[in-house]
Amino acid sequence: MQRRQILKASLAGSAGALLPAMAQAALPGAAYLAKMAAFDEPHPTDIRVQGRDAQLLLQVLGRLDRVKRTVGHGNFAVLGFDPMLRYARNYPAIGRFSAAELEFMERVFFREASDYGFMGPKVTRKLTSTPNLRNLVRVRRASGNLLYRGEPLQAFTNLQKRVGPDLVLTSGIRGVVKQFHLFLRKAASAGGDLSLASRSLAPPGYSFHGIGDFDVGQRGWGKRNFSSDFVKSPVHARLEALGVLQIRYPRNNLLGVRYEPWHIRIASVS
Repeated sequence: MQRRQILKASLAGSAGALLPAMAQAALPGAAYLAKMAAFDEPHPTDIRVQGRDAQLLLQVLGRLDRVKRTVGHGNFAVLGFDPMLRYARNYPAIGRFSAAELEFMERVFFREASDYGFMGPKVTRKLTSTPNLRNLVRVRRASGNLLYRGEPLQAFTNLQKRVGPDLVLTSGIRGVVKQFHLFLRKAASAGGDLSLASRSLAPPGYSFHGIGDFDVGQRGWGKRNFSSDFVKSPVHARLEALGVLQIRYPRNNLLGVRYEPWHIRIASVS
């Protein structure tokens, strides 16, 4: 797709830049922390899709829903952008992505996430990046979630050995397509508020789940594992007592992201 190549070339220079130290220092303390405490509430400075883009967001989300139903939860987690397009072309139940829908997805992917207030680095710079399936392991009793061999798998195995079987993998590797789906679904539920979505979910291309991070939880807690309730769980207490809890987004971080005590930090940006 020629348009994709043009957008890549024009934005590649700044896509992965980290927030400069001076910019971090300039963030308003009390106001910023108040916004993070109310991460799921709209704020006056939030960026929202409007007009035609609001319609395109819902159209793309609906098509991604149909892709997921077609390929299954586990396969959807690691589905690449180009394979997604092939499924859409070949399965009438999904339907081919329109030119306008693809252009919308490209704009979302290549836009600087700092515009939304998300200040983390871009870790997946190619829209068409796909996890290396030969380097992935499907974790038993983890609803189809996968981890990379090596450090991520070893880290999870060690955590489970030390904490016990009540520690479960709640989310593993996510490709660009799945991150699109999560991010747009959150934005749609907030009336098209992209900034609000970015306080809970990294925009596509910015998720460390794409390169090694994973989420853990308390067996049997379901959605509570992705809320502040997780800190009340026996698993979290055990992790803290062992001193092995290394999380990506700690309390009062300056990345524009809510506190995520379940998100285990593994990957780093070279």
